[in-house]
Amino acid sequence: MFIEMVHLTINYPTDLIMNRKNILLPTLCLLFLIPCTAQNKLNTIDTSDFNDAAHHWYDIKDKSNTINPRPGHPIFRSTEIENIADNILLYQKTNGGWPKNYDMQAVLTAEQQDSLLRAKKETHTTFDNGATYSQVAYLAKVYMLIKKDVYKKALEKGLDFIMDAQYGNGGWPQFYPIETNNYSRYITFNDDAYIGILQVLKDIADDKPEYAFIEPTQRQNLIRSYNKGLDCILKTQINDAGTPTAWCQQYNEISLEPAWARKFEPPSICNRESCEIVFLLMSIHNPSDAVKKAVQNAVAWFEASKIMDTKVITINAPEMVTPFTVSKHDKIVVSSLGAPPIWTRYYELKTHRPLFCNRDSKVVYTLAEVDRERRDGYGWYTYEPQKVLKAYPDWRKKWL
Repeated sequence: MFIEMVHLTINYPTDLIMNRKNILLPTLCLLFLIPCTAQNKLNTIDTSDFNDAAHHWYDIKDKSNTINPRPGHPIFRSTEIENIADNILLYQKTNGGWPKNYDMQAVLTAEQQDSLLRAKKETHTTFDNGATYSQVAYLAKVYMLIKKDVYKKALEKGLDFIMDAQYGNGGWPQFYPIETNNYSRYITFNDDAYIGILQVLKDIADDKPEYAFIEPTQRQNLIRSYNKGLDCILKTQINDAGTPTAWCQQYNEISLEPAWARKFEPPSICNRESCEIVFLLMSIHNPSDAVKKAVQNAVAWFEASKIMDTKVITINAPEMVTPFTVSKHDKIVVSSLGAPPIWTRYYELKTHRPLFCNRDSKVVYTLAEVDRERRDGYGWYTYEPQKVLKAYPDWRKKWL
């Protein structure tokens, strides 16, 4: 009888081996025959909510930033959650909110860290491009894994900031403290800012485990904030001549009327942002009659506003440099028999005509009339409503 010695080779994930916080995991995996990938997942928190801000930091230079990236700037892996969480604490302002357009995973130099510390009292804090609510959601997951009080205190301050920023009518501005001289004071659904906030509050109301630490008094305040936010959504669904449709990108914070944002973003029915609103409403357990009606009306609008046998194609074009971007492409609308339904981002109030706009705020009614820089540089068409229409039958079967 003899024992044959077998040489066993195991290929561990590179980032698992290099991550100093998990340096013992390969040994433990070998000893207990537990797949390393499973262990790796236990120590990873999704960072995709930070991608838009990181894109702006690296690709859209802003001289007003407190810090800017260096060439080939290194980043922390998603498994290095404490390093990322410590970054998040550095970026957080004294008022509890966060600025926009920085990479939470960037490996910061000592000089960059000092710059952020010196800028703690600045108040250019916002919900735009995923700021604040994404950091709060991430820190909640970190604290669930690593019971460090510093993370708990930071996310509690973030939650207080969210409640402080909320208007009495339930909506949220894009920036807080309020900037009265521009459109950022408006209630903002654009880029899913409002829905990002409300999703965090809904997770708390739904007793998600990462928020189990919240004290009863604060929990009740946060749930009250959530209900006010939900009520504001129902109040702002656009009703044209007695027919409820969908939502605008932004609303006047007092009158709750659809309002202009950027010069090419007119008051209108906005199908792109409305989709995320409807998905949040559809995620509510035991929805009220008002929520059910809002979903039904939005779905009816998506059905009525879809455009058939049409698609948008991107074509190569001579390079064009503008103060806003460098364009190497153009977009054209073509007839295409049997193409899947498509929707324009904007529909004109009252007439419901597909709507487009230039940087001079001149409204036009075809994509061809939009200047090339905006035609190529903005999402004028969307397929997002089709996702709602696909999900709707199951929702209807469950709740109607």
